[in-house]
Amino acid sequence: MSDRVGRPRVIRAPRFFCSLRPPALYPERVSLPGPDPFITATRNTDTMPEQSASVSPALSQPPAQAQVTGRFLRMLSIILELLAAVREADERAEFGGLTARARVLEAETNALEREIEDACLVAFAAGLSERELAFYLMVFRSLANLERVGDYAFSVARDLETYAPRARSSTLQDLLPLIRLLSEMVERLAYAFAERDLTAARDVMRLDFEQVDALYEQMQRASLTRLIERPEDNEVALTAGRMARNLERLGDHLVNVAERLETLMLHDQRAGLL
Repeated sequence: MSDRVGRPRVIRAPRFFCSLRPPALYPERVSLPGPDPFITATRNTDTMPEQSASVSPALSQPPAQAQVTGRFLRMLSIILELLAAVREADERAEFGGLTARARVLEAETNALEREIEDACLVAFAAGLSERELAFYLMVFRSLANLERVGDYAFSVARDLETYAPRARSSTLQDLLPLIRLLSEMVERLAYAFAERDLTAARDVMRLDFEQVDALYEQMQRASLTRLIERPEDNEVALTAGRMARNLERLGDHLVNVAERLETLMLHDQRAGLL
């Protein structure tokens, strides 16, 4: 992982993705003229801080671009749902059905990826302004990252359900801090994307650089220690190491998206558009 420069202090984003798909926030996808209903829902005044009179970037977009924004945010919310399902199963020590739940969420992520990809290709063919092109390129190039994030989260869910009955509780508990941190990174990334918040995008990079790597190394050391102390449990220890590695890579892909978003916002700042 590349070295990163110091980041600004943390400004916590509103946790408008914390609840798992409440109907008011996550309506079923429908084809509507105008902004995607998901974006309108995220602007609920009960969950967002007071804003100035300026219009949110997500709400001021052309209809086609707003639809892409809504679907991209939905991909992030699915990732958060998946991480929450893993975290709750680990906290409660109830792992039955976790893989099936993760498979459903991953399938929805894959479907959204195809929808967004098609929308981007249509936009590219139609001709775009420089700013619109920068937005669609950022989204298009980030789709592979979010798809990989979903893959890694699914792999962790599957391994957790498979090996949890044979693993010690301490092994499973080691995953929780990293999962919580990654969930926070997803929330910050979603807020940065919806609100064009540069600080929130940089928070994603800072959290990965300062905390994810340290937690990953800690988990790897713990896995190696257990492997030495209990060689008969080598398969479980190696699986714990693999889950830690997958979570660390998941964070790397979130950082890749945040870096592209930072570049997009800096470009808009220089052009006086933010």
